[in-house]
Amino acid sequence: MGHSAAVWDHRTAIEVTKDWNGIDQVVLRNPQGASARVSLHGGQVTSWRNEQGEELLFTSSKAIFKPPKAMRGGIPICFPQFGNCGSLEQHGFARNKLWMIDENPPPLPPNDSRGKSFIDLLLKPSEEDLKGWPHSFEFRLRVSLAADGVLTLISRIRNVNGKPFSFSFAYHTYFSVSDISEVRIEGLETLDYLDNLCQRERFTEQGDAITFESEVDRVYLGSSHMIAVIDHEKKRTFVIRKEGLPDVVVWNPWDKKAKAMADFGDEEYKQMLCVDGASIEKPITLKPGEEWTGRLEVAVVPSSFCSEYLDH
Repeated sequence: MGHSAAVWDHRTAIEVTKDWNGIDQVVLRNPQGASARVSLHGGQVTSWRNEQGEELLFTSSKAIFKPPKAMRGGIPICFPQFGNCGSLEQHGFARNKLWMIDENPPPLPPNDSRGKSFIDLLLKPSEEDLKGWPHSFEFRLRVSLAADGVLTLISRIRNVNGKPFSFSFAYHTYFSVSDISEVRIEGLETLDYLDNLCQRERFTEQGDAITFESEVDRVYLGSSHMIAVIDHEKKRTFVIRKEGLPDVVVWNPWDKKAKAMADFGDEEYKQMLCVDGASIEKPITLKPGEEWTGRLEVAVVPSSFCSEYLDH
């Protein structure tokens, strides 16, 4: 494998196909057989599989795959607004727009391409977008899959406007889990959080780890750059690393809310958990010409390796 990895050509590991709505999607593969799929509708990662072909992201069986509606699952991008705490549609418009493949993006550091299959996407506002949110921007997204199966999303948002603008942001990541009651999150203990079930009131996390026995909808503030989502039943751990994203959203709708959502199965809350790298509490402000970068890296490791992995 060492030899084939050394001569790995990322271009041959990329396939552009069309989904059943005729929208382009990009499939990334690594030499070990892991894959990721990215739709140009929303720049949304819709699949991430390990080398055994096992799906690691949750997508609802009732998801609506019809633009302009965002698909329930995968990794929707929330920009320039998270949730409904602004004048725009829920979670902003980026996840509902058609992105384009960026053939000639400004370079990223060599480590962000070496030995990886990747695709660069670009979103610019249309005339219609500028009516609703009058700020000119260039949003560049790189999605990459490394030889070890690690999935990385790098967002670069540049202000090409004549005046400053502010935005909030989240990678709204839907993880696939065996059973929500068997899952815990480590890395958020002792942090303050805003509880969306209590009018965004601020509390402090008291537990050693976060576990789930009812609906949770929180924004944890000022978290460290690494979080672990531990799935006891599958004996595996999602390790989330992030940069430029101080906050973490944790969401599971539980039974009542699941039943109320048209694009979500009544019992599917047991098989999913959203843990988002985000910047929500303090919006990001860009002066003209300035650029912001937000990076998310997700890996899946056997839980027995987890403490060793987290120490790095």
